[in-house]
Amino acid sequence: MIPKHYDIIVVGAGHAGSEAASACARLGANTLLITHDLMRIAQMSCNPAMGGIAKGQILREIDALGGMSGIITDLTSIQFRMLNRSKGPAMWSPRAQCDRILFSIEWRKHLEPLENLSFWQDNVAEIIVENKQVRGVVTSMGVCFYANAVILTSGTFLNGLIHIGSFKSEGGRIAEPASKGLTTQLSELGFLAGRMKTGTPARLDGKTIDFSKMIEQPGDEKPGKFSFLPYIKSSLPQKSCYITYTNPEVHKTLEQGFEFAPLFNGTIQSIGPRYCPSIESKLVTFKDKESHHLFIEPEGIYTNEYYVNGFSSSLPWDIQYEALRKVPGLENVKLYRPGYAIEYDYFDPTQLFPTLETKRIKNLFFAGQINGTTGYEEAAAQGLMAGINAVRNLQNKSSIVLNRDEAYIGVLIDDLVTKGVDEPYRMFTSRAEYRILLRQDNADERLTPLGYSIGLASKERIDLLQLKYKLTKNLINFLKNTSIGPEQINSYLESISSSPIRQKVKIDDILSRPNIHIINILTYHFPLNEYINQLPVTIKDEIIEQAEIEIKYSGYIEREKATAEKIRKFEELKIPEHFDYNKIQSLSTEAREKLNRIRPLTIGQASRISGVSPSDIHVLLVYLGR
Repeated sequence: MIPKHYDIIVVGAGHAGSEAASACARLGANTLLITHDLMRIAQMSCNPAMGGIAKGQILREIDALGGMSGIITDLTSIQFRMLNRSKGPAMWSPRAQCDRILFSIEWRKHLEPLENLSFWQDNVAEIIVENKQVRGVVTSMGVCFYANAVILTSGTFLNGLIHIGSFKSEGGRIAEPASKGLTTQLSELGFLAGRMKTGTPARLDGKTIDFSKMIEQPGDEKPGKFSFLPYIKSSLPQKSCYITYTNPEVHKTLEQGFEFAPLFNGTIQSIGPRYCPSIESKLVTFKDKESHHLFIEPEGIYTNEYYVNGFSSSLPWDIQYEALRKVPGLENVKLYRPGYAIEYDYFDPTQLFPTLETKRIKNLFFAGQINGTTGYEEAAAQGLMAGINAVRNLQNKSSIVLNRDEAYIGVLIDDLVTKGVDEPYRMFTSRAEYRILLRQDNADERLTPLGYSIGLASKERIDLLQLKYKLTKNLINFLKNTSIGPEQINSYLESISSSPIRQKVKIDDILSRPNIHIINILTYHFPLNEYINQLPVTIKDEIIEQAEIEIKYSGYIEREKATAEKIRKFEELKIPEHFDYNKIQSLSTEAREKLNRIRPLTIGQASRISGVSPSDIHVLLVYLGR
């Protein structure tokens, strides 16, 4: 007999669903994961990569909290690069190419052994709601599963519609069926739904690519990783990506298909991602550009399949094919499958609490693209937080909400529930006010104590963090209290056109100069070399990196901490749950409308709502007795 009663049901096994199911089960909840296809758990539907600008920070935060995406990425990585190394450390963003097939397999290898996790392959057609509280789900096969909480992570499957030129097909991904019925039911329950679009490029047969005509882009010489656990690392062969370019001939061929492009002929009317436009959108938006970068990325080590980053398209397949064969290196290329656009339903995320629980239905949570986001990392972060809060709801424990100065995950969720979305949301470093505090290197320091306290991060992680923290502080003290003389360092300083010193100075003074690092000084200072060699090999690089950052940027770090502390006073000032904004006539009409709709929990959240001015906040403070 199949059990039909669970603590929590997770609907969908993409990146959000996988993190949610893992968190729920590991926190002790009896969990059921329902998905269309158990062979496609955490499928990389688009590019075979994790991380990138701001997304890499999110992935390290997930790992620091005790989530799994960083570990799975490391185990399946076939190339690692730290982006933005030429900029300050607030901008450094790790990115990894992964083996797409092994990524899904590793996720399944993690999920299946979890004692509290069960699986069911089916489509969820309806949720069961009683007295404004979720009670379970009904599948397309008519099976009813009951639970105290439900987490919807439907990705692009809600009424998914695929476009390739004039060809249309219902589906959540190519060759996978769409999910029908949920949008209608949720709309009838009062939820505001919308429609969005995303897309993906053609996949190419690597045997037919001439890489000699392209620019090779290898990974870092000394590959980094995402997980803070030192023994988690890739054992796979590392592969290069390649760069090539479009040209006027390519553009001319693509333009021949514009009359059939669903993006231009009115077939697609939903909103697409501004920061990841299709190739046809690029040609229209950037009419004067004669070429666009294309990145040819491997999909894995056991396949010849390659991904064309920068060539997302919904044009007819033959137009895509003809245009690609005019790209240098792709003259004889064969397609595995063409690119396509996909439209899908989402729900306005201002209908959620910061816990990702819906305001209308108790214990119903939304995570991932259902909230109008785009990207594996954004989805995984939401899934993790929804899973944590669903369990804590059932255990009558306080919710976990990350602040904007604590994590990019906090920025992401606050943006969604406070500002809503008018296009697919993508995280950038520019969205965070406290970038120097939210670096990728210190995610464990920021979040592992919290992950440990709620039971998700292991004792091994907290012990490792405490050791790393202690050794980093010790190294900083050594650098601040140890001198270096002109006879030791001047030859090096002059070789890099840096001003020589005239007397002994502390090593941290030298390190505060740009482009000078601990590694540069080791040759000239034996005691430092000896000190560094005594550090644990497994975490030595992390200790050195963090010590350097704290020395070079200490002023900026302290300034941001002080600013965050001032702003946090507003975050801690609660607004009564049923506060009547309509009675305050001195609020602007727009502010009253927005505040009534979004129902912010704090003054800080209210201050970030578009249309609520500083004078409106001042009025609220007066009414709240502040």
